[in-house]
Amino acid sequence: MNEQFIRIDGIELCTDSFGEQDKPAVLLIMGAQSSMIWWEEEFCQRLAEEGRFVIRYDNRDVGRSTTCTPGQPDYTFEDMADDAIRVLDAYKVAQAHIVGMSMGGMLTQMIALRHPERVLTITLLSTSNFAPQLPPMEEKVMEFFSNMEAVDWTNEQSVVRYAVDRSKILVGSKHRFDENKVSLLAKQEFTRSTNPASMTNHALLSGGESYLVRTGEIGVPALIIHGTEDPIIPFVHGTNLANEIPGSKLLALEGTGHELHYDDWDIVMDSLAKHTSIQK
Repeated sequence: MNEQFIRIDGIELCTDSFGEQDKPAVLLIMGAQSSMIWWEEEFCQRLAEEGRFVIRYDNRDVGRSTTCTPGQPDYTFEDMADDAIRVLDAYKVAQAHIVGMSMGGMLTQMIALRHPERVLTITLLSTSNFAPQLPPMEEKVMEFFSNMEAVDWTNEQSVVRYAVDRSKILVGSKHRFDENKVSLLAKQEFTRSTNPASMTNHALLSGGESYLVRTGEIGVPALIIHGTEDPIIPFVHGTNLANEIPGSKLLALEGTGHELHYDDWDIVMDSLAKHTSIQK
């Protein structure tokens, strides 16, 4: 890893980069309760080999970035959207292609509206603007997250088991679940996390509503990538985004769940390479 720490405005953000800094920048924003290592190194390196400067980072309360006491987050979704701009500033990137997954996709929409001058394109993976008419997550996912109090956040085995079980219920029928890979990533995440329990703060955050109701005002090229079997953010959320954002393109991943599965990397990488070739 090529980690760099950004210390600004009283917070610390842990970042990592791949490729040459004079290439078009792609900023990757991961979802809730997940550090940057879930943007796997091989994925990032392959994207860099397409001629991109790839940046990933730990959101607040995950990985090695600033953490708050569990149950007491002192920031909002707007603050997290601004963190992305802090990262770009630190790398001296004037404009970037923003790629967000799940909660990261929500933040990406906010960035496109809050800081449009910094955004070349957006790519939204497995995410939503959470319009009120859209369906909720599946019952099995609700039941799983309702039992999080059973996790011992100080115990590696308990936290890794939680990560594996979480990933297992989010996978689609098309793909084989690779428990060994998920376990290795979860162990890596536990080892490098300042306070694993702080990831639960993401479920308590507020803000963003005033931006998500304005999705139709996004004025940069948008690529929507969504699995047809996503159990946490159903596929119709993706089609809704494609209908809401002017001129957007939808890539449907048949049989894929709430995941960026290795078997989908080729088609996702090809779509990302084409989409991020767009310049203002």
